[in-house]
Amino acid sequence: MTHGMLEPGTASGVDEGVPPRRPPGHVADLVAASTAGLLVVAAVVVGTVLRDREVPIYASTAPLRGVWDPRVGPTTAVAVALALLFVATGPAVAARLPWRALLATAWAASFGWVLALGLVDGWSRLAHRLARPGEYLAEVPGAPPRSELLPTFADRIARGPTGPGEPDAWVTHVAGHPPAALEFWILVDRLGLRGGGWAAVICMVLGSSACAAVAVAVRAVAGEALARRGLPFLVLAPAALWIGVSADAVFLAVSAWGLALLAIATRRRGLPGWAAAVSAGMLLGLALFLSYGLALIGVVALGVLIAGRRLMPSLVAGVVVVGVVVSYTVGGFWWWEGYVQLRVRYYQGWGGVRPYAYWVWADLAALAICIGPAAVAGLRRAVAGLGGAVAGRGRAVAGLRSAGPLVALVLPTLLAVTAATLSGLSKAEVERIWLPFALWLMAACALLPPRTHRWWLAAQAVTALGVQHLVLTSW
Repeated sequence: MTHGMLEPGTASGVDEGVPPRRPPGHVADLVAASTAGLLVVAAVVVGTVLRDREVPIYASTAPLRGVWDPRVGPTTAVAVALALLFVATGPAVAARLPWRALLATAWAASFGWVLALGLVDGWSRLAHRLARPGEYLAEVPGAPPRSELLPTFADRIARGPTGPGEPDAWVTHVAGHPPAALEFWILVDRLGLRGGGWAAVICMVLGSSACAAVAVAVRAVAGEALARRGLPFLVLAPAALWIGVSADAVFLAVSAWGLALLAIATRRRGLPGWAAAVSAGMLLGLALFLSYGLALIGVVALGVLIAGRRLMPSLVAGVVVVGVVVSYTVGGFWWWEGYVQLRVRYYQGWGGVRPYAYWVWADLAALAICIGPAAVAGLRRAVAGLGGAVAGRGRAVAGLRSAGPLVALVLPTLLAVTAATLSGLSKAEVERIWLPFALWLMAACALLPPRTHRWWLAAQAVTALGVQHLVLTSW
């Protein structure tokens, strides 16, 4: 098919009984993936030149943050074996397993993939990453009660002179996020799950559930067929490299399930629909106080509501979100004040000297690695299909009727990350910072013709394994 969208009533987007020599749009998909590969190469080359010229990009393996370190590890063979298993059986399992069993299987498989990649460098390093001096756990022992934490939180974000008895500024990651991020780890500590090891397990368990959340949302607004097609790609995501080693995996899980519940609310009537809308509002409101960047998740939520075509769930969820904001404000923390102080802190550190002219596009190269070549090809189909539909081309219009709700999820996400990189407040490290957006972009893989899925899954696996064994990431 010329414009790469799925025709209604067919599996591959072509008339049944007349299979083409290659899937429609196949060449354009390869061109898109290759172009993303060239963008990555350009980011590596330009980053190397800038470092040699002592330009402060502060990323030894730009566009990623880490160091070059080719190696194999204790679970390399396990990771390779899992990749081969998922490539060989993933599409068939996704097509045949009962839905609820499929979601549980996908969650378990994603967890196994995240764990196998993370343990390539051994358990001690995996557990150490979240217990470093600049991380949340460093502030947990001395954190005051919530009644004192919220009113004073914004005052401790930016660095500055402190008087007698005044607390110092928060460590980097606590300062870079609203207070719910620290509150989460305080709660975990109070439950007796202390230390970097437990933190890593929690990030892996919660983060790996996001593949199921995205699939639930896609099923609600675009149908089960597309949800099943996309699920193997969500499981075998290169983003798994950062899910097990970054607290952003928690932000991913909270926002993903919030959006999934919002999608369910657009389809359910009565009490289940109301309950889903209220729960969605609570999670999305909480997301605002986990990461300032998750304000952009509202753009994705708008896409969910457009795809779902119901106004009432948005009103209910919106009221609950406002309620969460009010509760924090009454408690002593005003979100906007925290954001203003964050900008001050950001420009006091590396953010103030990292060159915008490089990172504004190198961020997209890092994102391309995080989502993999299959997602890039899927995004091409989404953009091409929408463009063809706007131009009034018949087949593209028909295809958009079939896959349009999925496109309504994917393209707002692409708009959100574009806004993030243009803002200049996401210079580097987006491979973890943009995790809450990455899996929604990967949902576009469902638009790829099913007969090509194993090849694209293999490309995803090679990307993840290659990065893990060539780069010792900082996360």
